[in-house]
Amino acid sequence: MTGVVGVQVENASVDADGYIGRIPVRNLWLLMLYASDLFRTRGIGNVGLEDNPDDLPDLVAEILAHAVEVRQRRRLSLGYRSRDAVLNRVRGRIDVLNTERHRLLDRGLVACRFDELTIDTPRNRFIRAALETISRVVRRKDVAHRCRSLASGMKAMGVSGDAPTRAQMSTDRFGRNDADDRFMVAAAKLAFDLALPTEAAGMKVLTLPDREVTWVRRLFEKAVGGFYDVVLQPQGWRVRCGGMLSWQIEQKTSGIDKILPTMLTDVVLDHAPSGRRIVIDTKFTSIVTSGWYREETLRSGYVYQIYAYLRSQVGRGDSFADCASGLLLHPCLGHAVDETVFIQGHSIRFATVDLAASPAEIRSQLLRLCGPTLQ
Repeated sequence: MTGVVGVQVENASVDADGYIGRIPVRNLWLLMLYASDLFRTRGIGNVGLEDNPDDLPDLVAEILAHAVEVRQRRRLSLGYRSRDAVLNRVRGRIDVLNTERHRLLDRGLVACRFDELTIDTPRNRFIRAALETISRVVRRKDVAHRCRSLASGMKAMGVSGDAPTRAQMSTDRFGRNDADDRFMVAAAKLAFDLALPTEAAGMKVLTLPDREVTWVRRLFEKAVGGFYDVVLQPQGWRVRCGGMLSWQIEQKTSGIDKILPTMLTDVVLDHAPSGRRIVIDTKFTSIVTSGWYREETLRSGYVYQIYAYLRSQVGRGDSFADCASGLLLHPCLGHAVDETVFIQGHSIRFATVDLAASPAEIRSQLLRLCGPTLQ
């Protein structure tokens, strides 16, 4: 969800007992937490978000409100914006064309273009919009009032209500003087993501294929990477999300680069003490399908894909790659699967995680997949 997930729905009604497709909303909130930058921030585990997914909107709202209050006591970060103005003195650069066209010099004026220090930055507008959005989702009236009051206070300071898009926020960079904003922005992004639709009646309609195949698939991938990044690193694991693998090409024609598929991994786990590497590829379909000669079979395309990820990296001087394991991870649709096969020295595991289970069970299932594949 980068942390951030790509769907924003305004004025959506959130019902913790509702479902999106076959997944409880409370567990989608849990996935959003795992996928968010907020989960990776130091100290977030002390808040108890993971153990209380039903209360996640209220807790995120409290975290966001507290972060905003801390920043307001130190003064919100300022930024520069470009302005055009007609002044009686030169400021910045002179707009010669407009100055001459309107004969401003005859009246003792000059058209200028300059950068102005302001509190009305895209970052602050994003924070204000997040406060207003999360205030409509939370259950506790005192938390909702607190968020609305902070948003009103930011408006009084001069922060406008035009929220920037996610594309604009993706270009936002933190310098040394505003590094404290990172936690506040991470909470704001998660606050936006929690304003999601449910199966309850409302003003917005989202088709089932879009909900289950596109948006939740990306959320599932980011959540798995975010969870392992936070939980496994203290245990000596190195976690990489979204890496690219290269083919061992010996010769090629001039046009092959335009049509040869690239290999993009979802998550790669390296454990230096044991020399283990696990290449994880997440899918959001049933792990099995109907076959020609049997009722259920693994999807051959997925098997070929994880096999290519493993075998294409062998013999390059990387000891991790020479004995790497593969994990094809699906959500549990129907019955659970956890099976392993060894092919040419590589174990390939086919497993599911039950997204309708309790948060503790989801966590346990994800951690179990990093253990031995065969007893």
